[in-house]
Amino acid sequence: MKINETNRVAALNPYQRTNESQRTEETKKSVRKDEVTISPEAMEMLQAAKKPAESERAARIQELKQQVSSGTYSVDANKIAEKLLPFLAE
Repeated sequence: MKINETNRVAALNPYQRTNESQRTEETKKSVRKDEVTISPEAMEMLQAAKKPAESERAARIQELKQQVSSGTYSVDANKIAEKLLPFLAE
């Protein structure tokens, strides 16, 4: 028995066709990306929360700069030791 044109067998396989169509649908779905939007009110709240902290931090940085430039800045060795101790204990 001789079988000619074996490629026709795949053309008649309905499972393969549905499987290929599912793959194309899955690739279309995978292209989608999640998206997050933040409302203008939430952005205003976020900016309002940052402003006081930024101004306090800016004032502290300016104070430290003045101390360093005048030579009055001193480092507390006890505070440094307390922060380093957990890392050295490991």
